[in-house]
Amino acid sequence: MEHLTTEELESRLDEVRDAPKTDGELALIVRRPDIDEREQLELGELSREYGLVGDSWLARAGEDPDRDTQLNIMNARFTAMIAGSDERWQLAGDQLYLDLDISVDNLPVGSRVAIGDAVVEVTAVPHTGCQKFSARFGLDARRFANSEVGRSLRLRGMNARVVTPGPIRRGDPVRKLS
Repeated sequence: MEHLTTEELESRLDEVRDAPKTDGELALIVRRPDIDEREQLELGELSREYGLVGDSWLARAGEDPDRDTQLNIMNARFTAMIAGSDERWQLAGDQLYLDLDISVDNLPVGSRVAIGDAVVEVTAVPHTGCQKFSARFGLDARRFANSEVGRSLRLRGMNARVVTPGPIRRGDPVRKLS
């Protein structure tokens, strides 16, 4: 797949900015059972202890897990833009893909989002692209996601922790809580 240039990303940024501000949808759930392994789920379970049940977050976190990095959440519109085909979304490495405005302005640290019956809270830990992200989607995508505008829109995603556990299903409503 050919990667988008910075100019192409900039020209399509309004697609991301047009994401719903309060009521969206859970577009994709991806469990990472091990490094570089991905499973797309129709139904998942969020847990205060494990994050996304069956995901390797806790195993990779070691003896002192940082709950503030339990979940990696990405904007579905930006993911679709850089990934091209639906099959490539999971390569971003995040667990939840929301059709919702996850920008810093719309969801500041401490904001809560209901996903089905579960609730997650946005944390302060930044989420930045890595070498794998560059290899899969291009250096321009990584640089753009980490630019000033990219960071304000959280194009590379955001970290969150589970506040209220519960089942989540692909297509569930996602709601910004006041």
